[in-house]
This record gives sequence, C-alpha cells and structure tokens, in this order.
Amino acid sequence: MIKVLIVDDSAFMRNTLSSMISTDPEIHVVGVARDGAEAVEKVALLKPDIVTLDVEMPKMNGIEALKQIMAKTPVPVIMVSSMTTEGAKITLDALDLGAVDFIPKNLSDLSLNIVKIKDHLIEKIKRIGKRGLPLFKRIPSPKLLRMPETSHSASHRRINIVAIGSSTGGPRALQNILTKLPKDFPVPILIAQHMPPNFTRPFAERLNQISAVEVKEAEHGEVIGKGVVYIAPGRGHMSIVRKRITESVISISENRGDYIYRPSVDALMLSIVECFSGHVLGVILTGLGNDGLIGMKEIKNSGGRTIAESESTCVVYGMPKVVVESGIADKVVPVDEVAGEIINSV
Repeated sequence: MIKVLIVDDSAFMRNTLSSMISTDPEIHVVGVARDGAEAVEKVALLKPDIVTLDVEMPKMNGIEALKQIMAKTPVPVIMVSSMTTEGAKITLDALDLGAVDFIPKNLSDLSLNIVKIKDHLIEKIKRIGKRGLPLFKRIPSPKLLRMPETSHSASHRRINIVAIGSSTGGPRALQNILTKLPKDFPVPILIAQHMPPNFTRPFAERLNQISAVEVKEAEHGEVIGKGVVYIAPGRGHMSIVRKRITESVISISENRGDYIYRPSVDALMLSIVECFSGHVLGVILTGLGNDGLIGMKEIKNSGGRTIAESESTCVVYGMPKVVVESGIADKVVPVDEVAGEIINSV
C-alpha cells in the first residue's frame, strides 16, 4: 500500500482528491492537512510515501511547507498548482526546492478538471510512491562545460541538431543539463516537455535566465538557429519543416492527432528525422509512459545517436526504460552526465 498525505486548505479539494485516489486498491490516504504547518507535523507523524501539497494556503503556504519537509523529513511531493502564469512560476520554484512533480488545477472549472486528471494522478502516485526520492542532489550552481578543442574523427557522423523528450521530473532534469552547456554550443536543441500551456513560457524564461545558451518558447514559423534551445509550447505539438537546404522552421499545431501527450516527443523527433536524417542526437529523460519510443527508434534507424537517462536519477523510469529495453540507446547515463554526452556528440 502506498501511503498518501493530502494537503489543501479547501475541504472540497481534500475530499475530492481523497475519494479519487482511494479508488485504487494500492493507495491508502493516511491523512489530510489544512495548511502548511499541519502538513509538516503530519509528514513527520504519519510518514507517508508521497504528499500532494497545495501551493496557496493560510498560516504557511506550500512553498514554505515544502522547504521544511525537505529539510526535516524528505519525501516525494507533488504540488497542486493553479494553471495561471503566476501559479506556474511558483510551481517552478517548488520543483527547484525538491518537489518531484505537479498537477495543475483549473480554478474556473475545478470539478471537471479534477475528474479529467484522475487516472494520470493515480499513475503518478503509484510510480513515484513506490520509487521514493530519486538519487539526485539539489541542483548546485551550474558549472559550464566546454566544447572539445579537437574535432571528431571523420568516421564520426556529424550531429546537426539535438532533440530532447521529457515528462514527469523533466523540468529539474532539463535545468541540470541546459545550465551546463556553453554559450558557443554549435547546434539547435528542440525540447518537448509534457507541460500545460501556461507553464512552458515561464519555464523557458527561467531556463534562459540561468543558462549560457539562449532558451525560448518556440514560435510558429521561426527559423531555428544554432545554439538556441526551443521549448515546445504546451498548447500543441512542435515539429520542424525544411524550407531551404540550409533553413528549417518551427511549426506549432494544436491538432492533437494520434498523440496522447502534449506536446508530443514522438511528433517532434519524427519531424526532425525527416529534415536531418542521420544527423540527429535524440535524448530521452525521466517521465511516465512511452512517448518518444517511436521517435528514438527512427533517430537510431536513420543513423543518428541516442541517449537515455539511467534509472538511478529518474523521478519516473518510464520513457527511458522502454527505450533502453528496446535496445536503441547508444548511451544510458545519469542526468548529471547527459550534458557532457551531448557536448561530446556534436
């Protein structure tokens, strides 16, 4: 049984979350708390396997409670955040402080929104609760890596673009990687991180502030440039289209198509293979499900290179696991080594 503590100042939210996740026989709600101070006490007393923690609460808010929980009795924490831009910024603060993931709630249509996320939340609780906290440390001040001074041998196929896919635990992993890349990184990087629409722009802006490389939320129709990192907007799927021999542009489509997750890692990677066949580096990071498996296979089959995050640092070993078990990962490394592998590949 996975023991869950639910923390929210709303009685409706406490009851709804409790009823919803208790439908799974492997989950047991061991308690609820109405504010951050009570949450800190109950985490120490009840020793849950995982906590859902609201952001806005009286007496002590979710951020302050999270700081104390991670300092005194570390446990996996999923933040419950509003879908506003301000809510996104606070949630990103929480991920920096050690929260493993978040669930967004639409305050304008709360009851419907909660029902929609039921299955996804239960899966997250089960996978993260069983796994516990991954073996990573709080992200230190970034230490920039340098590009190799010598070029690769002629036998090494040139990489002209990097495609990265991530989901649960991805924001932290991406921060670890991008803050290590040097300003003179020579090729574009395109990222599909499963994230709600209002979250991707603040996420890109935050990464841009702390990284040497330029990081931005991708825009429809813009030409991709060397050394720029493009975060797929949460409102749809990102792909690239070749316009000229030396020019490719970004396309953003809000048509869901056959893809379950948004933005889709597979949709991004498949389009990149079409434009840069044989010259793509694919990277798959922590996350639920199997998004990216088809894309990584095509990258590998076209003659590109593939990297998967190892289980030891994944918040959820799902997306990398299916890639590794399919035998298509050229390298399997902890997240702290991914940036170095990317640099050595280009």
